This record gives sequence, structure tokens and C-alpha cells, in this order.
Amino acid sequence: MLDPKVAFVGMTHLGLNSAVAGAGRGFSMVCFDTDVALIERLNAGIMPVVEPDLDALAAKHRDRLTFTADPAYLRTCDVVYVAPDVATDDQGGSDLSVLDRLLSLAFDCARDDAVIVVLSQVPPGYSRAHQRPGRHLIYQVETLIFGQAVARALNPERTIIGVASPNDPLPAAYKAYLDGHGNPPLLTMRYESAELAKISINCCLVASVSVANTLAELCAKIGADWSEIVPALKLDRRIGPYSYLTPGLGISGGNLERDLATLVRFADERGTHAGVVRAWIDNSRYAKDWALRTLHQVVLDLVKQPCIAVLGLAYKQDTHSTKNSPSLALIGSLGPFDVAVYDPVVPATAAPHPQVRAASSELDCMRGADALVIMTSWGQFKTLAPAAIKAALRGDVVIDPHRVLDPAAVRAAGLRYFTLGTS
Repeated sequence: MLDPKVAFVGMTHLGLNSAVAGAGRGFSMVCFDTDVALIERLNAGIMPVVEPDLDALAAKHRDRLTFTADPAYLRTCDVVYVAPDVATDDQGGSDLSVLDRLLSLAFDCARDDAVIVVLSQVPPGYSRAHQRPGRHLIYQVETLIFGQAVARALNPERTIIGVASPNDPLPAAYKAYLDGHGNPPLLTMRYESAELAKISINCCLVASVSVANTLAELCAKIGADWSEIVPALKLDRRIGPYSYLTPGLGISGGNLERDLATLVRFADERGTHAGVVRAWIDNSRYAKDWALRTLHQVVLDLVKQPCIAVLGLAYKQDTHSTKNSPSLALIGSLGPFDVAVYDPVVPATAAPHPQVRAASSELDCMRGADALVIMTSWGQFKTLAPAAIKAALRGDVVIDPHRVLDPAAVRAAGLRYFTLGTS
């Protein structure tokens, strides 16, 4: 079968971006959700999530996208992906109730010969526990990265799938759909291995982040500069040119925290050691408070009735998500002080502060403030002129953990500049 019809069940971040990318690859897509109001908005061309190129790609391939709340459409499909976002709580626990409900609906409404694919991230053991006799159930590791969702769905760097019997051939319709995405490396394994593979990938990422945060902080104490060290690490074959070595404000977004919490829980239940995982969690919590610690040292403990300007509320650039956002955590700790905020996508109402001022622009946000804190690396923030920042601020402090601005230019404008990884 060369042209399978494919459905995605669950029109939240993962399912929507994946479905639109499938249309971009030339497939006819059924985009199903039980939320009638959401489907109406999608049919009107209103995307509920922010991702680069999502709106344009959906508009360009509108003829291949059927947005519906009618489950009867699932019977027309050869492959049915179940792909709702899985919510996490403050402890990194997953709420699988929506996934359970939509997976049951897919089994009940799809044809008996249709391939059912779970794309949402699940804990080890989930897929095998949800098998149904005589039905094709596959677990596929998602590749979603907020701010890069469309690009990665269009051109996946690898495809990892879990099945009941890894030696059996893949169903033709499903294989045809995978082959239509540029033929990336395909790894087939048992359900439990694939489920743990996703967590394993994220653990390696967390390890790199923890190394970067730990050593970047030391750099600032001994006169070294982490940005000078990173190229040396990337020339080491054991680490590599694509390693994630940028220091940041801990782990954000929800998925990494969920994987760490899952590992700790499984280790505790089965009697294995997870001390390093607990250390990563502790390192992340410490790193997330860097901006607040710096603010106290240079402004909050020294200035009477300080005003703080915060640029960026999303947990990272090119997304509307504020899940575990370091910016919101910072603002929540600034309750006694005046705070102005601006984000190009996230409204100021997301800020957990009793008297936050919603600014209309970057310069409006920092006007009259004692310190500017850039908490999200939005591209438009990079164009801010240091002289304009100097003119707008009442004080002279710029805290820029992600080094969005050029440090030398900011200091040349007469501002005190603080970033991760250097003194």
C-alpha cells in the first residue's frame, strides 16, 4: 500500500503538529478530537499552539487535512495514531487518563485491520498492558521539541518503534507512512525497550545539561568562561559536535522532569539505585534559582522598593508553553517587589504575581526598572540595542542567563551584565 490514509487522535501539541507534517509529506490526514469547539477553531484556521511554520504549513496543505469530532472518520483510515499531550504534575507524574480514553476510542472506532500507534510518551509496560487480541498496536517514540515541532515531524532524525514481536514484519500501511518521511534510521524493538529508550535519550540530555550548569557556575567563580570551553568538548569524539552543553536555568517543559520522576519511581519499586537521577533533579532545582540569587546579590538586597523588568514568560523561545517555566518561578518569588513583564506570545496574566504590570513592548517593560532580566531567548530580544536599554532603565543591571545579548556591547553601554558561565 503506497498511499495509506492516516488519522491522528488528539489535537493538542503533539498530535496537531504531527498531523500537519504528515499532510506536508503528501498524505491525507484525519485530525480527530472529541473537543467540538477545538475542531471548529481548527476548521477556521486558528491554531491552538504556537510553533514556527505550523500555520503556514496547515494553510498550504488544507486540502489534505480533515478536522473532525466524528469518530466515524477513523474507519476510513489505515493507520490511527493516538497522540494527545500527556499532562504532568509538579512531581513529574503523568496523567494518562486522556490517553487511556482516546486509545480505547481508537480501538473501538477504527477498522479491525487498522494499525493503532501510540505516539504519546508512556511509562514502560504501558503498551503491552493495552494490547488487544488480533489488533496491531505499535508504540512509536515521539520526537517533539517545543519550538521545533514541525521541522522534526517533517524530517525525523530517527524512528524508534516498540512492538510485541520485533522479528515480525511491520504492517504495510504503517511502513509506507514511515517511508514517506525521508527514510530516517529505523529501530524496531520490544515495547518495553522502546518506552525506556525515550527516557534513556532524555537522561543523556539531562546529564549534559547538569554538566554544563555545574561547570558553568564554577567558571564564574574562578575567572574561566564556559563559552570558551564548549568548543574543546565538542572536538572530543566521546562527546561530539552535537552535544547539548549550553548552561541554562534547570530543566523545564515537563517531559524531562517526568522521565526523571518515572526512573526514580521504577527504581524505588524494583530496588535499583537512582542516586544519580536524584542528583540531576537537585541540580536542576538549584540551577533554576540562579537568576533570583543574582537579583538578590546585585539589586533586591541593595535597592529600596526595586522594580524588575522581565522579558520572556515561555519556558523557551518559539513556544507558548510555560510548563515549569524558570521565568514564572522567578516572578513568583518576586511578590514583594514591582514587576513588569513582556512576552511576544504569552500574556502577562500567566505571571504568578499580585501586581505585575503588562508591558506593550520590550522597551516599555524595562522603562524605569532597576534591573532587566531576560528569561526567554526569543529571537527579537537579540535585536535590542544596549544604548536603548541603558536609556530606558532606571538602574544599570542586565541579567541575561542565556547570553541573548552581546556581553561586550552591553558592558560598553555602561551596564552591569550578568550571564551564566563567566564572571
